[in-house]
Amino acid sequence: MPQPTMQLGGANAGRDTLAVRLKSRIVLLALFVGSMWAVFFLSAVMPFLDLNRHGVVPRSLSGLQGILCAPWLHASLAHIAANTGGLLILGWLCMWPRLSNFWEATVGAMLGAGLCAWLFGTSYSVHIGASGLVFGYAGYLIARGYYTRKVLALIVALLVMASFGLSLLIGVLPLDPGLSWQSHIGGLLGGILVVRMGSSGGSRRR
Repeated sequence: MPQPTMQLGGANAGRDTLAVRLKSRIVLLALFVGSMWAVFFLSAVMPFLDLNRHGVVPRSLSGLQGILCAPWLHASLAHIAANTGGLLILGWLCMWPRLSNFWEATVGAMLGAGLCAWLFGTSYSVHIGASGLVFGYAGYLIARGYYTRKVLALIVALLVMASFGLSLLIGVLPLDPGLSWQSHIGGLLGGILVVRMGSSGGSRRR
């Protein structure tokens, strides 16, 4: 006579599922941001590699590679350190409720930041750094609150605006010739457009 199968459910199963989701997101974000630090240290230890030349070079065919490479390239320790906080905080928020949200925001931000830098950047300049991703994540979270009108998404959007609003405003203005404001604008627009396209036709999926 077959024995009955014991199945666990309720609160224990819910805690296990949440633990798995938390672990997967922590590992992914650590690997993602950690890979940028690994490239930075490699560049610092082996400067002859001249990795930063793989950034976005405006209106140059070879400079298109920077759309994918630029977020992993940084000019200094202060540069990558300044981007790390935003990547961790905003990247983490983009991972909920689904990991696919994080990849949507990342792809939108990279394409937006890279293409804007390539199209509108100063000739013969090289655009590097992950700040376009930071702006893209912020734009994604703010737009998600606006388009979905879900309570939690709206709360997150308001928190992002309160915490990063001034930095976002300053970052998109051409005040410092050493900062790629083109990447910032592009990343912000890329994050917003990803949400807008996903919610077209009145769909409120997120």
